[in-house]
Parts: sequence; structure tokens; C-alpha cells
Amino acid sequence: MDLAIETHGLTRLFDDFCAVDNVDLRIQRGTFYGFLGPNGAGKSTTIKMLTGLLAPTKGRISLLGKDPLNPAEAMEVKSRIGVVPEDLALFDNLTAREYLTFTGRMFLMPRQTIRERIGELMALLKLEDNDKKLVLEFSHGMKKKLALAAALLPNPDLLFLDEPFEGVDAVTSHVIRDLLSGFVSRGSTVFLTSHILEIVEKLCTHVGIIAEGKLVEQVSLDELRQGSSLESRFLEKVGSTDEVQQELQWLGGQSDGGNDDAMNGSDA
Repeated sequence: MDLAIETHGLTRLFDDFCAVDNVDLRIQRGTFYGFLGPNGAGKSTTIKMLTGLLAPTKGRISLLGKDPLNPAEAMEVKSRIGVVPEDLALFDNLTAREYLTFTGRMFLMPRQTIRERIGELMALLKLEDNDKKLVLEFSHGMKKKLALAAALLPNPDLLFLDEPFEGVDAVTSHVIRDLLSGFVSRGSTVFLTSHILEIVEKLCTHVGIIAEGKLVEQVSLDELRQGSSLESRFLEKVGSTDEVQQELQWLGGQSDGGNDDAMNGSDA
């Protein structure tokens, strides 16, 4: 099996807290992989370790058959991956074109190729009408599109996306989904974290579910659909909200005898 991402015993400790606990990922090339989990489950910590932003406490990582933790191979790995982090990390005092040009130069791309791809990406993502604006003037959705354009500019073999649909409107979401689907159809790999199960179910070919730092599920969407929906499997693996709903029945409009007595007393 030709794997784009493989980890063995990937672990990250913060003092005594284990954020990621012995995670073993196996993601084949050409896969659109959705990485799911509740808040605080370890999704962002995992993606930060995979992209070199955070060193693992222990464990091994292989990206595109190379070891990103090995200084002799790290630069080659970074030249073949694209990253859209959750906090975006853009340069606010550049225009979109200047930022993309800088990105292309950092990847040592030919100037003509940079210009051609910038024109195509800005047109596709509807950024060309804001050519004179600084990034700091962009809306959140425009910043998401610019970060995605920068990640795609070098034509990476592997793309990491941390919550790319969070806070974007329906039009922007549709454009991003179409772009990513085309990217995967050409044989590249996407590793996506998202809270939006509907988008993951529409886009992804495989999913992994992490809960309390542990990988509790790793399955293809085709296999999963034979037994249940993604939502059902997700809730089964991470725990449902039944207990919370039981505790908050008063929000459903049922009267509270104690409050009624208090109100009656005040009326008297």
C-alpha cells in the first residue's frame, strides 16, 4: 500500500496531560481523509505534529514515504505539502498577490509559473476584485480562501486543512469543496479536520475519529455507510448528549414546581 501518511505510537504530552495518545494513522495516497473529534480531543495537536509545528513526545511519522523528523528529509517533505492552519498565520500588511508571490518564491518556483498560478487561483477563488486591499482588510472567508490559495500554489502532493470551513459563508464553502474534490481526483491527498459532519460525509473517502487523544475509529466512508451514518458512528465513539438533555429538561418548557410556588408566593 502506497501511504501518504503513516504514524506509529504518535504521542504528545503537555506536562502530565496526554493530548494525543499512541495514535496510529494509515492513510493511502489519493485519499480525502476526514479527521473528526469533539473539542479538545487532540485534532489540532495531531495536525501540528504532522506538519512540523509541534514536536511529538514520542512516536514515528512518515509523510509521502519520508521522515519529517529527520533533518536530512524534512526540507523535501515540506516542499511537497501544503498547510492551512486553523489560525491561518497570514501576513496582514501584504496584498493577496504579494502574499502569494512571497509563498511561491519561498518554494523556489519559477517566476512565470508563480504569476500564472496566482492569476488562476485568484480568479477561481474570486480574490482578483480585491487586488489592492491589504490582507488585514479581508473578511474571515476571504482570508480562508487566500490561505487555501497559498497552500495549493506549489501543487503539493499532500494538503493539511485545519477547520477550513469554519466561519465561511455558503458560497465560499461551495467553491472550496469543488476545488478540493478536483485536487483529490488528480491523485493528491487531503487531511481535513472539521466539526461539520455533513461536509465530511459529502467530501471524504475515509474518516478517523479521535476521542480523548485516542484514535477510536479509522474506516472508509463506503464501509461505514453499510452499517450506520457518520453522525451515528461519531456519537457512538465519542459519547452522545443524552445525559445533558436529561439534565436540561426544564428548557423544553416543563414547569418547575419550586419556581411556580415561588411565583405564587410573590403574587400573594
